[in-house]
Amino acid sequence: LPNLVLENFIGGKFVSCQQHIDSYDPSTGEVYCKVPDSGKEEVDAAVAAAKDAFPQWSACSPQQRADVLNKLADLIEADMEEFVQAESRDQGKTIIFARTVDIPRAAYNFRFFASSVLHHTTDCSLMDHMGCLNYTIRCPVGVAGLISPWNLPLYLLTWKIAPAIATGNTVVAKPSEMTSVTAWMMCKLMQRAGVPPGVINIVFGTGPKAGDALVGHPDVPLISFTGSTKTAQRITERSAPFCKKLSLELGGKNPAIIFADADLDKCIETTVRSSFSNQGEICLCTSRIYVERSIYAEFLEKFVAAAKKWKTGAPFDPSNNNGALISKEHLEKVRSFVAAAKSEGGVIHCGEGVDKLDLPERNKSGFFMPATVITGISDTSSIMQEEVFGPVTCISPFDTEDEAVSRGNGVRYGLAATVWSRDVGRVHRVAQRLQAGLVWTNCWLVRDLNLPFGGMKSSGVGREGGKDSYHFFTEVKTITIKH
Repeated sequence: LPNLVLENFIGGKFVSCQQHIDSYDPSTGEVYCKVPDSGKEEVDAAVAAAKDAFPQWSACSPQQRADVLNKLADLIEADMEEFVQAESRDQGKTIIFARTVDIPRAAYNFRFFASSVLHHTTDCSLMDHMGCLNYTIRCPVGVAGLISPWNLPLYLLTWKIAPAIATGNTVVAKPSEMTSVTAWMMCKLMQRAGVPPGVINIVFGTGPKAGDALVGHPDVPLISFTGSTKTAQRITERSAPFCKKLSLELGGKNPAIIFADADLDKCIETTVRSSFSNQGEICLCTSRIYVERSIYAEFLEKFVAAAKKWKTGAPFDPSNNNGALISKEHLEKVRSFVAAAKSEGGVIHCGEGVDKLDLPERNKSGFFMPATVITGISDTSSIMQEEVFGPVTCISPFDTEDEAVSRGNGVRYGLAATVWSRDVGRVHRVAQRLQAGLVWTNCWLVRDLNLPFGGMKSSGVGREGGKDSYHFFTEVKTITIKH
């Protein structure tokens, strides 16, 4: 097949770019797509288009905007299988995961905010003794700059676009240069969905070039970013002179704390999933498992057996649980964490360097790594402190609840945690003490989109969700009327 060549989408039109970046199919290791290498010029054009479209779009009623969001969801669902195949090929994830998680959720993001935006109310207070009435209104802010990552490409891009435009802003979005295809495909649906030109602009390219131009643009008052803590520091510095509003959803180093009274079978099944889903490339994945000592040996044996059954291979094969990692560089980075753990005396029970992958011929050069389980590592080790973002998890025993909590909290991240116990008092107590924006008890990744999503400490700033995204993407104004 000839390489796919993507184009930027600016002011309702596809615009070709002079320079391009190679994008790989992670499951074969081959270049299959050329992505625009946009810079200041392209970003400036997109911001100008978004600025022009803002007065009219922000003047539409919430219901009119909701109708457009719902139509976009309809069109994504109508092309479901095409999007599924493209997301899997571009990202390396299994077709099953793209079909059951990514693309349905991308469509649902539009539906959710189309509905949610119709149901907010604002505040009002009466000061009778002063003869004054106070009330608040919420107005769209202007042009929102949205930067989304490569792990859940369309899912996380739409999670930002939907609330931004539902509340009346216009957007300039930059998906990851490694996974741009589904965003480009979605641009082809804009006109049919009734999205006016300039309301959604998508500029492709790298963070240092396109992302930097967007974050440093004086006419972009809002930046919503999902990605690494290191990039977020750069964004914060770059946007500091402009007083921009920032929403930063960053990494995690998420603990699972498993008490002796846990339902072990359910716990192991779920914790294997929470450790290895989407190749471990989800910010919410479990990477540190603390198990009460009395059940540690039994847990370890059963967990390793279950991890060995978690199959890694060609994304198109429905019997595989995991596909390929995003890139050669990322695979090498994840491998280097495992090698360091081994050199520190860690025991690798399965996965990297232990189990051979049996791959089809065309996938032999793909970026695959089997589910890997490590024990015997101290909490100060880099694999226990840094976000690995791969199919690797470490298991360690604990003795007391206090110890489990303090070790669970002993990293700079604070995104998510899971707690496994049947003791209702304990689950409330431990959930309250864990420094994490989300705590799941006896489950993982169950999400009500109405409720806040986000992390504490180095896992980010701000929250996303029905109410939180509405607040972020609007400016509140207090009005006082004396009568």
